[in-house]
Order: sequence, then structure tokens, then C-alpha cells
Amino acid sequence: MSAEFRSGFACFVGRPNVGKSTLTNALVGDKIAITSSRPQTTRHVVRGLVHRDDAQIVLVDTPGLHRPRTLLGERLNDLVRTTWAEVDIVAVCLPADERIGPGDRFLVREVAKLRRKPVIAVATKIDLVNPDRLIEHLADIAKLGTETGIEWADVVPVSAQSGEQLGTLADLIVQRLPEGPPLYPAGDLTDEPEETLVAELIREAALEGVRDELPHSLAVVVEEMGPRPDRPEDRPLIDIHANVFVERQSQKGIVIGAKGARLREIGQTSRAQIERLLGTPVYLDLHVKVAKDWQRDPKQLRRLGF
Repeated sequence: MSAEFRSGFACFVGRPNVGKSTLTNALVGDKIAITSSRPQTTRHVVRGLVHRDDAQIVLVDTPGLHRPRTLLGERLNDLVRTTWAEVDIVAVCLPADERIGPGDRFLVREVAKLRRKPVIAVATKIDLVNPDRLIEHLADIAKLGTETGIEWADVVPVSAQSGEQLGTLADLIVQRLPEGPPLYPAGDLTDEPEETLVAELIREAALEGVRDELPHSLAVVVEEMGPRPDRPEDRPLIDIHANVFVERQSQKGIVIGAKGARLREIGQTSRAQIERLLGTPVYLDLHVKVAKDWQRDPKQLRRLGF
């Protein structure tokens, strides 16, 4: 192995729903972080691994920094700040299809407090805008750096959807990583436990198509997961028993749907994703339970893994 092999941690940060998880998945080359049109989809730190001949990048996808309204929100913000302090590079995601606003300025001022750490500005979602708008957006990013006292190590426009400039972004990250051996085995895509990934895929399926008030009230816990013992080796089946938690009885009805139709749809959608992840047929047993006001209750948060 070359003495110049580099390895280290890079963190994508930004307001909720600016494309951090989609960008992580695109660079890793597989789905390791769930994505949704709903803000604040990511609830814990997800590490995705990018393997190259000259480097290994550990991409850390974090929840979006936001103004918290619950104890869960406060804990997610604490998680973001702790992660920033531990990585080698911070990449701030600023979507090209949105104007830079107060939330972005607040976030960049927070990042500016990290002394002697390279910060890259990433203009995401460039496939959604025309060239004139992109030029304007890049000028706004430069102005944002001046306003907040941050000196961008690089400014790079990318599209996770089309793949445009993804290689350039990876190259810029690698240039700023310390020299060192790989931190994870070749072939690994993430260090997330399979149970966590499965729970996240179920939550992603449950998030789609629900009413606006529901997304932050959903949590999923995999209670049991393992191969069915009586199956022949050439026809394995994994049994998964999971609970979808909501905060109120009325929300339970929304998730289950008329005659259980919505829950069946969640099961079918997530099972297909889980089978792809595990490479094995899956029997998925889903139940919906009420954990009253869990986002504000320390005991419930611990039980649900926060």
C-alpha cells in the first residue's frame, strides 16, 4: 500500500432536507442513509464508507441542525455539534434551488467556531437550477463566507441525482484527509448494525404519504431479528418483528389506514428494501404502538434508542 494512502472522517452538515443523506448514499454507491421529502428525517449519525485505491473516506451523515421544539430535537442538535468536533473535514450543504437564509447563516456561524478545521461549501441539487441561478448561488456562498468570517477551503457544486461533480467532491475531501491506513475493512459500506438499518428502512416507508403532523412522531424499533431455524440452507428466511411507535392514538389509525391498507403498504415497501439490503427473503411482522409524547419524555427516548 502506498505511504500516501489517506483515511479519515468527513461530515456533511446543513439545515434539514438540503440533500445530506442523498449525497452520502451517492458517494458510497449504495443506500445506507434513509432519505425523504420530509425535513429532519435523519435522527442519528450514519457512517458511510467510500473505498478508493488512494484513500478511505468515512462520511458522517448527521441530522439537520434546527431550532429544537422537543427534547428529541435538543438531543439531535447536541449529536450534530459533537460530531463536528470529532471529524477531519466539515462540508456545509447549501441547496442551489433555495435562497441562503437565516438558518444557513446561523449554521455557518456555528461551524466557524471550529478553529483550524477545513470547511468545504457544497452547492447541492444543481440539477434543479439553470446556469444563471447557479452562478448567483455560488456568489451568495462566497458572500456568506465573508459575512460569517469563514474561509471556505473549497466551493463545489454537485448533483447527487445526476452524479455531476461527485468525483471532484470526493477528490477535494481526500486531499484534506490525514495520511493513514484504512479504518474499516474493504467492502464494508457502513458500520451501522443491520437492525438499525432495517428499522430506518421501515421508518422511511412509513414516512411517505402520511400527513404533515406525523413524521417527527414516528419511531421504529426492531424487537427481534434472526434466521428461521427450520429452513433448509438453500432457502433461508429471516424473521423480523418490529414496532412502529407513534405519540397519540389518533396517529395509530393514520399509520394503519383503512382496514390495515396503509400498514400493509409500509410492510411491502420496506420488505423489498430490506431483502435487497440483506440479500435474503424476509418475513416482516409489523405492529403499531402508542408511546405517549415520547419526543419529550427522557425515559421513552432512552427506550427508543435516543
